[in-house]
Amino acid sequence: QVQLVESGGGLVQAGGSLRLSCTASGRTISSSAVGWFRQTPGKEREFVTAIYWNGGATYVDAVKGRFTGSRDNAKNTVYLYMNSLKPEDTAVYFCAVYRGGMVPDSKSYEYWGPGAQVTVSS
Repeated sequence: QVQLVESGGGLVQAGGSLRLSCTASGRTISSSAVGWFRQTPGKEREFVTAIYWNGGATYVDAVKGRFTGSRDNAKNTVYLYMNSLKPEDTAVYFCAVYRGGMVPDSKSYEYWGPGAQVTVSS
């Protein structure tokens, strides 16, 4: 069993930056892809990025060029660097371990963390 916990959320002005961390416990995630999703009230959970075991990543178009995913396998942690933040990036951000299937589909993931709130003010 793996437990994931997100951290690093907060309030930032538009144009600012934040770094989210997703730290795993219970077992190593070094060989697993990890996805980041975000959700706002009343909406479906939205795919943001998937970070593969080798550090490669896939991004949704809305964040390409602004968000960067990385991982530190020694710390069993995956990061999401968010730059040039916009008010529409405001959401609760979740990380989860990829278990197979379509990468942007939330059903392809398991071991979801509790989420971290990111609020971008205009």
